This record gives sequence, structure tokens and C-alpha cells, in this order.
Amino acid sequence: MISVYFPRLKKYTLCGFVVLLAACGSSSRQGPIDGVKVGNSSNLKDMVPASQLEASATRQYNSMKQKASQKNALAPDNHPQVIRLRAIAKKILPHAYAWNPESQAWKWEVNLFISDEVNAFCMPGGKIAFYIGIIEKLKLNDDEVATVMGHEIAHALREHARDRIAKAQLSNLGASVLSSALGLGNIGGQALGQGLQILGLSFSRADERDADLVGMDIAARAGYDPRAGISLWQKMGQLSKEKQPEWLSTHPTGDSRIYEIQKNINEALFLYARAKNTTVDKLPNYKP
Repeated sequence: MISVYFPRLKKYTLCGFVVLLAACGSSSRQGPIDGVKVGNSSNLKDMVPASQLEASATRQYNSMKQKASQKNALAPDNHPQVIRLRAIAKKILPHAYAWNPESQAWKWEVNLFISDEVNAFCMPGGKIAFYIGIIEKLKLNDDEVATVMGHEIAHALREHARDRIAKAQLSNLGASVLSSALGLGNIGGQALGQGLQILGLSFSRADERDADLVGMDIAARAGYDPRAGISLWQKMGQLSKEKQPEWLSTHPTGDSRIYEIQKNINEALFLYARAKNTTVDKLPNYKP
């Protein structure tokens, strides 16, 4: 249960709500000054306590692991793909902290679930999950796995879940304040309290673009080829012609994703080349 308490809520005016919205909507600088150019993150998320959200995410993640384990659907630590995923995460994570310094204290986990679903996610607090379906059906190489992992980690680093929940709460608050100002009473009620299911939480197109770019940045710094984002989305596009994967149900796809990657590829290639101790002009052609 995530809730935010505003004292003397009934005394807020509509003007006061607008001031609150403007203050919460301001942005703050995050991330390194070099590399892929990404917009600032919103301070709106500060309405939602990070500690509560991360605790809720941990409970859901642990429950998911427990249920999977009971069905023999949680891959053991010695599973080759678990070893592979954790090795990739070990290379990526040191480059993630610049995007969110508090993430260095998170209790990061990487687990693999035995399911045909084409899916992966990273919950608030660094709880990463891959479904074996996304690896096997798309035949992902390490660069493509790093692209998926970077994207999902970026959602957690940029705290998109906090932002989405805050917007929902603020929207409910706005309706309450407006109705009070108009003398209509507390239409809808319970504006600030809500049950929270982080799994399945959908992000906006802006969030997805943000995660694409931040994920590409941190994966490239870790030595993974950012051109893998193009081959990944080409594979996704081909698979979606047969049946839309679960991962795509909340992720916009199509040429626009590839376009954004290509538009920012030069900055990412510079980071990748630097990680490989070479220059962009000496990089070999990418082969998926």
C-alpha cells in the first residue's frame, strides 16, 4: 500500500494544487555528462517514498520466486543461462550507478524463470528477472541480452514506477481538489491510497524511450555492442508477426524504436569503442 499524506487537504485550493503540480513536475539532472543524451528525470516521483516501493517490490519478487520454485520453474544457480545472465549483470551494474547513486546500495538480484514467455523486467530496488523464453525464442547473443537487461535496469534506475504511481495519485488528488473547489464534495474519495501491483505496471512511450537510451548507454560502457538494439527489435518484430510476446504488450515496438537507436548510435558507439580500447572507425561490423 503506497500512500502520501497531505495535511489539511480540505484547505487546498485549486490554485494551490497547480502550484504543487508545478513544483513536483520540475526535473533534476541525472547521469554522466558524456555519452547518450537523455532528458532529465522528473521530481514528481518524490511524492512516493522509495523505501516503501522497494519493500513492496521485494515482497512481490520473493513471492514470485517462491511460487516458481514450488513448480520447479526457478532456474538453479548452476544453470548455464543463470551464470551467463549474472556475468552480464556484473559487467553492466558498475556503469548503472551514475544514473542513480542510491542504486549502489540496492540488493540486486538476477534470476531466471523457466517459462516460454518472451519477457524480462527489473523491479524497483534492482530485482531482475528473465524468462527463458526471451533468450531461447529470440536466440539472443550476449550483446542482445545486455540490451534487454540494460533497458529493464534503466526503468528501475530512472524510477519510472515511482513516477507513474505519483502521477496516478496526483491525478486523483486533482480530481478531489477540483470537486471541493466546485462544491461537489469528495468525488471518488480515497485519492491518496491505493493497492500496488508493480508487476504489469505499464510505462509511457516517453518512459520506454528513456529506458532504451539509458540502457544502451550503460550496456555500451560495459563493452556490449549498442548495434544489438537494432537486431533485437528486428527479431522482436519478426516474432510479433506470429504472436505478440508478453514483453511487447507494454513496450511500443516498430520502426520508431530502431529509429531512436540509430539516431543516438554514434554516442553509444564511442562508449563501446572506449570500453574495447579502440576507436569507432576500427570497430568490426556487427554480426547478430
